Amino acid sequence: MLTIALSKGRILDDTLPLLEQAGIVPTENPEKSRKLIIPTTRDDVRLLIVRATDVPTYVEQGAADLGVAGKDVLLEYGGQGLYEPLDLQIAKCKLMTAGVTGAPEPRGRLRVATKFVNVAKRYYAEQGRQVEVIKLYGSMELAPLVGLADKIIDVVDTGNTLRANGLEPQELIAHISSRLIVNRASMKIKHAEIQALLKVLEQAVNQRHCN
Repeated sequence: MLTIALSKGRILDDTLPLLEQAGIVPTENPEKSRKLIIPTTRDDVRLLIVRATDVPTYVEQGAADLGVAGKDVLLEYGGQGLYEPLDLQIAKCKLMTAGVTGAPEPRGRLRVATKFVNVAKRYYAEQGRQVEVIKLYGSMELAPLVGLADKIIDVVDTGNTLRANGLEPQELIAHISSRLIVNRASMKIKHAEIQALLKVLEQAVNQRHCN
C-alpha cells in the first residue's frame, strides 16, 4: 500500500489530474468528504487529507510514503528525512518581503511579521541584519498598517491583496511551486512502486508543461 499525503485547496486541485495519469482517482471527492483517509481506484494507493503545513511531518515520520507540499512549507519545515525528487510545477507563486507602499527603509532593528519564522530568520541572518520576527497565522497585511511590524514575509501570487491594503512586494526570497516528497525509508522498501509512480508523474508534468 502506498499512502500519499495531500492538503485541500489549490494544491489538491492541481495534483489530482496528475495522479489520474497514474490511474489514481479518489473514490470520493476529497473537498466534500469528511473522511481523512480516502481510497482510490487503485487498491494499492490511498490518500491522506491533512493540513498543508503537516504534509512534511506525515511523510518524514513515515505515516505517509509520499506527499505534495509547497516549497514555502518545505523551506519553513527544513526536514532532513525527506527526498524531493520532483517539482510538479503547480501552485506557483513567490515568497517575498512586503511593506507599506513608498515607506522609507526602517532604521535599526527590523520587525518582521510572518508565519515563515525559520525562513525569515535565515534570510535576514544571511544579510547580517538584526530582526525581531513576530509569528502570525493570517491577515499578514494588517501588521505594517497598525504598527505591529515594519515588513511581512508571505507568499505572493498576483500581489492584488497587498496593493488593496496599501502594501507593495519588495524582495524576492524564493520562487515557489509544489513538490513531490518521499519518505527515505519508503524509497528503499517500496522502491519499485515509487519509481513507477514518479516516472508517470514526471511524464504528466512534462506533457502539461509542453501544452
